[in-house]
Amino acid sequence: MELRRWAAVFMAASAEIADFAELSRSLARRVDEALKVHTQYGPDCPHELAAAIRHSLLAPGKRLRPMLTLMACEACGCEERAALPAACAVEMVHTYSLIHDDLPAMDDDDMRRGRPSCHAKFGEATAILAGDALLAQAFEVLATGIQPPETAARCCAALAMAAGTCNLVGGQEDDLKAQFAGLGLSDLERIHRRKTGAMMRVSLRLGGMVAGGSEQQLTALDTYGQQLGLAFQIIDDLLDLNGDEASLGKRTGKDSERGKLTFPGLLGIDESRRLAEELIGKAIAALSPFGGKAAALEGLARYVIERDR
Repeated sequence: MELRRWAAVFMAASAEIADFAELSRSLARRVDEALKVHTQYGPDCPHELAAAIRHSLLAPGKRLRPMLTLMACEACGCEERAALPAACAVEMVHTYSLIHDDLPAMDDDDMRRGRPSCHAKFGEATAILAGDALLAQAFEVLATGIQPPETAARCCAALAMAAGTCNLVGGQEDDLKAQFAGLGLSDLERIHRRKTGAMMRVSLRLGGMVAGGSEQQLTALDTYGQQLGLAFQIIDDLLDLNGDEASLGKRTGKDSERGKLTFPGLLGIDESRRLAEELIGKAIAALSPFGGKAAALEGLARYVIERDR
């Protein structure tokens, strides 16, 4: 009886994972198609700049942040396609941050998403400009693609705050300064709640705002995003330590080489994994106000803890 019960649990879990995998592929394709449209630039855009933007933005990726936006929109009772401009905007900001993070002055990575990083292929100057262009275009897409205008303005303000000095950019600055600094767990969590978590939280918030979500729903999405973002970073640190470079599409081991502050460096592998699992449990619990409408977000949380790339 016990064996049959566990077999049934395993089969149900496997089916759930398969369903989420198919959903994520479908949403990623939708985002990719929209991004291709957004990167058809006019004749005044220099060819090399357009090529650099497409090289980075259209590279194979998880599209995790756009998926959060689309899934949050649906969880709040609206068709996900209404949030597609917002989903594209968050991916543009995310890609701009990756282009700049990879620069020699920052993390100095020559591989990203399984291909040469932007500066490695097009040079540092063009890479900087490609990132600048994507940041600007993200707000253009939000301002022109979201209706009504009042919602578009709220979305622009939320994304600007998440991408700005006190969140994404400020977190990156502190992350660079944290190397060899001898900081503790609370310092590391503070860095990554801004560097990684802020963009995940705003991805969810944008989807909720486009759907006209209530304050209770937006708060639940934010709580989910806080826990998910930190868990994602912990798993990212673990993958840098023992992940497969071919699966990840980037070089591993670089954090420890540079003496960078990481979760496994502070807590060890087992405790880092336990903390990530605890955070994912809290993220899923935060979705209770949505009932079955948040099944996709729950599946995404489970993917984060199980991912290998």
